[in-house]
Amino acid sequence: MSASSASAAAPAGLLDRERIVASPAFNRWLVPPAALAIHLCIGMAYGFSVFWLPMSRLLPAAAGGACAGQGFLDELVSTTCNWSVPTVTHIFETFIALLGISAAIWGGWLEHAGPRKAGTIAALCWGGGLVIGGIGVSVHQLWLVYLGCGLIGGIGQGLGYITPVSTLIKWFPDRRGMATGFAIMGYGGGAMVGAPLAVWLMGHYASNGVPGVARTLMTMGVIYFVAMLAGAFGFRVPPSGWRPQGWAPPAAQANPMITRRHVHLNQAWKTPQFWLIWGVLCLNVTAGIAVIAMASPMLQEVFGTRLLGLDGAAAATAAQKAAIVASAAGLVGLLSLFNSVGRLFWASLSDRIGRKTTYYTFFVLGIALYCLLPTWGHLGIPTLFVASTCIILSMYGGGFSTVPAYLADIFGTQMVGAIHGRLITAWSVAGVVGPALIAGLRQAQIAAGVPSHFVYDRTLYIMAFLLFCGLVCNALVRPVHEKHFMSDAELARERALQREDRTAAGAELAARGGFGATGALAWLAVGIPFLIGLYIALAKAAALF
Repeated sequence: MSASSASAAAPAGLLDRERIVASPAFNRWLVPPAALAIHLCIGMAYGFSVFWLPMSRLLPAAAGGACAGQGFLDELVSTTCNWSVPTVTHIFETFIALLGISAAIWGGWLEHAGPRKAGTIAALCWGGGLVIGGIGVSVHQLWLVYLGCGLIGGIGQGLGYITPVSTLIKWFPDRRGMATGFAIMGYGGGAMVGAPLAVWLMGHYASNGVPGVARTLMTMGVIYFVAMLAGAFGFRVPPSGWRPQGWAPPAAQANPMITRRHVHLNQAWKTPQFWLIWGVLCLNVTAGIAVIAMASPMLQEVFGTRLLGLDGAAAATAAQKAAIVASAAGLVGLLSLFNSVGRLFWASLSDRIGRKTTYYTFFVLGIALYCLLPTWGHLGIPTLFVASTCIILSMYGGGFSTVPAYLADIFGTQMVGAIHGRLITAWSVAGVVGPALIAGLRQAQIAAGVPSHFVYDRTLYIMAFLLFCGLVCNALVRPVHEKHFMSDAELARERALQREDRTAAGAELAARGGFGATGALAWLAVGIPFLIGLYIALAKAAALF
């Protein structure tokens, strides 16, 4: 027997792609909750800031003070002093950088391995990374926290982020934007669920005035591992040739920006379209993440006591300062909400108006709002300032959720998950550049003696210019040249690698099962935590009003 025939005869493993081809009784609406289960867990990345202050207070004053005068490398191995806040915040940059790098490296493998195997490894890395980070906190070794939460957790972030993309797009060719919007909405909403849970757990595990960071990280690692594993095992892939009932692909000439052919990963990243869309995402994210990074101090410094309806020149009492801080925290909660919900709203809208038009909207509206933010500050109108930042954050989230469908339109669906993995490196770049840019400009303005309520003006105008550059990139996106598409033989070879060459008879009529109790339970399992997080975010936002 030849090696190929022996391989074909071998039974599929539990995690293999062939094992999860949907049965006739399957319903495609069971796939989004599986994707949400993974993204709600890895979305805790946005809520990791709740750990920074507690991680800087792990040793009582009698046991050791701050690591004053020590370098970064010294803090990594020191057991006798408290870590500084700036040192631990680099953990966020580490796993965001690894998110993009790991997605780019293993995106092609993921297409062949399938979502169950990729999701399982993502669960091991993210959940296990948090447990390792918790062990690092318990023995007070910062390098171990970086290894667990930063490096290993970052790989879990990258694999978990792109795992559902290709599968969802193939299940929802008629609603590409909405499908990916559902999953990526979970990433935006993960902090709404995870951050309050982390705060509660740290208080629950606290001992002798020391917050229970170590046990919190370990507990959340176990919870996330179980939830992500359930999501991974909930995935099914459509049989080759499947399509939704009553739907037919649009004619090629109906929209030249939507191709019916496919570009290989190795060709896609060599096209100008890939780098233009890379620029579109990077510039949109750089501007948006800058607002996320500085939203709370920006609101406090621009408005001060005017948030309470008082004269901006008046000195604030202790109680008033507390009320201002609460208002700023309310803005952060509100921004989290718009970041999450905007992902579903804008991606779904893109199914109707097109991806390119959607990004035109992001950039034109974003430029106007960024230019107006200083005006709202000068006029002392916090309501319009808050409304503008909420819309900006909705478009920030919408940029993430719309780009997978944009890629599928331009490059086809066969390898869209892998192409998306390469494109996510734009996020890694923006995640470092955006916060550093706004923090650096703010500090330069303060050093130049600019009043606190004016220090963000120039920064916001620079962000508007970045959005203008994104607008130009989006305008230059055109359909891919014929030479980049896979030939029939190349497509057949790629489908064989993905085990999609084994088309079952009647594939177009497969997976027509009902929703049933299983579907209801799956949606409740992800919907209830999301709604709890939504309630908490709205309760925090109430402080603004």
